[in-house]
Amino acid sequence: MLKPLAEKDWNYSTAAHLLNRAGFGGTPTDIQKLADLGLDAAVASLLDYEKISDPTPNPDWAKPDPVRMQKILQVNRNGTAEEKKELQREQQQLQRQRIMELRGWWLNRMAHGPRPLQEKLVLFWHGHFATSVEKVREAYFMWRQNELFRRLATGNWQQLLTEVGKDPAMLVWLDQAQSKRDHPNENFAREVMELFALGEGHYTEKDIAEAARALTGWSLERQQEKFMYRPRLHDDGQKNFLGRTGNFEGEDIIKIIVEQPQAARFITAKLWNYFAGQIPSEDLNTELATSFRAHGNNFKPMLREMFHSENFYAPDIIRNQVKSPVQWLVSTVRMLECELPPPLVSWGMTRQIGQDLFAPPNVKGWDGGVTWITTNTLLTRYNDAQSLVEGTLPPLGAGDFAGKGGAKGQKAMKAMQRLKLGGVNVEKILSADERADKHALVAALEKRLFQTPLKSEQEQTLREFLDSKTKMNNADIVTAIRLMMSTPEFQIT
Repeated sequence: MLKPLAEKDWNYSTAAHLLNRAGFGGTPTDIQKLADLGLDAAVASLLDYEKISDPTPNPDWAKPDPVRMQKILQVNRNGTAEEKKELQREQQQLQRQRIMELRGWWLNRMAHGPRPLQEKLVLFWHGHFATSVEKVREAYFMWRQNELFRRLATGNWQQLLTEVGKDPAMLVWLDQAQSKRDHPNENFAREVMELFALGEGHYTEKDIAEAARALTGWSLERQQEKFMYRPRLHDDGQKNFLGRTGNFEGEDIIKIIVEQPQAARFITAKLWNYFAGQIPSEDLNTELATSFRAHGNNFKPMLREMFHSENFYAPDIIRNQVKSPVQWLVSTVRMLECELPPPLVSWGMTRQIGQDLFAPPNVKGWDGGVTWITTNTLLTRYNDAQSLVEGTLPPLGAGDFAGKGGAKGQKAMKAMQRLKLGGVNVEKILSADERADKHALVAALEKRLFQTPLKSEQEQTLREFLDSKTKMNNADIVTAIRLMMSTPEFQIT
């Protein structure tokens, strides 16, 4: 069992670290409330989120639509070339609208929802089982997968892998719906071992081929938009997989994978890296994996030990993780108690700095870590900081919104220009005394934005700016906030 953090070491700083990593940060009041709870209750308040009501309504379209699907099937089978072209145009426009709404819906849950750890885990699973709407092309499927991650975020490893394999978005993404016994498709069989559960070097090409045979029959009922097992497509012959022999089906393959000791080590290392910001040592990962297996490959008990452990609060862990684009945007909104920009603007911001929700770059997802920061993305973060605090639109071009130039990009750009941003209300987040006294102001902003003092040279630059003002007004304070956000320290958590 991992050694828990000593009670004397639980304080405002460690509470801030927990909220930043097991959620998306918060205000000084949020952090102090967590600190006052004590470590056990603080972890429970985040991890036992099923006890907290979440009234967030689903998008209106987030349900099967057999009438629409039947129309699509009929036109594709019997329609003229012109009818097919018109249908394609209509559906592309519909899906663009829905996926943009879906991005805003999810970002709003992260920024304002009552279950931050649940949403942080959904973001982890989205990157782990990296599925893109660019190929799936159905917003309902992407929403459904997102909800699957939410439902099983802290659940059982075998159940999660099995349900993901049967998920419509994944069936399309890795072509499993096209797999037949005469021509087994190996995409999901390969990725479930290489990327999802074992890692390279822990299986053979023969294992991939045998797993693909066992997974035949896992298919998609297009009109009802759900998984369907088709026994006539299944290869019911004997298979040899990871040292086992039998007439295996898809569920058997998942079960055998999860039974491998490597399956626990693989996923616990990824979770530690996601939350702690660095790859665990061999010894630490052995402890994590042992805990995970001892609790029946269920994530919640292992996460509870992780968030209690002194390793998680080590000096080289705290404030040493680069914020992902989504973490950067959502945590800023939470810390500054400002409005989340409209979906189109939020999407443009996160996409420009490297993270396009529902459209990861490839089957491996986002690399994360220091790869989030380049010369260009850092400058864009600074520009976006100005947009958020001042309530101005970011300097984005048409190509940034459509993924290419042309009419679609111009149309998106015009739509964006009609949008309004809220900006920061300094009277809401700072007391009158803090706004009137420069030293109190700097201390309050450092506590809110960093939970620690700035480096001396950066604090000096900030004080020189404030000292140049005979009397500070709200606009000066907004500028001070922007300057603090335009530092390397603000990009880490």
